[in-house]
Amino acid sequence: MSNPAHSVAESQIIRLIGVYDADGSLRGELAYWVSARLGRAHCSLCDITHGLVRERSGWKECRAGLPVPFDTYHRDDQPDTIRTALVGIAPAVVAETASGVVLLLGPDGLEACAGSAERLVSAIETAAAAAGLEWSA
Repeated sequence: MSNPAHSVAESQIIRLIGVYDADGSLRGELAYWVSARLGRAHCSLCDITHGLVRERSGWKECRAGLPVPFDTYHRDDQPDTIRTALVGIAPAVVAETASGVVLLLGPDGLEACAGSAERLVSAIETAAAAAGLEWSA
């Protein structure tokens, strides 16, 4: 017999994690910045969260309104559990739950947000609901 409280806890989102399609070292950041300006590199999650140099204020506001933390990493500094779950997919947004990691948005889903933080939040909410996930209180 299953314990309903246990399954609810396992489906609750503890935090969201975004992984950029770029490396986080100074060299990696610089290489991405130059390549993006030349049209050789593109990360739709970067387009949502950052302007030319720093985090977008609209993104900061949307992130602050989420019911759980939203942490970001680069390809080279993401936690091993996320790296294993994503198997090379980047950019991506995953939900961390008590039972593991659930992919919410991959490159196509993030591209569909068209650089909009509001669209990202909406897409996350839709994907979380479709996956049967709930926001932790």
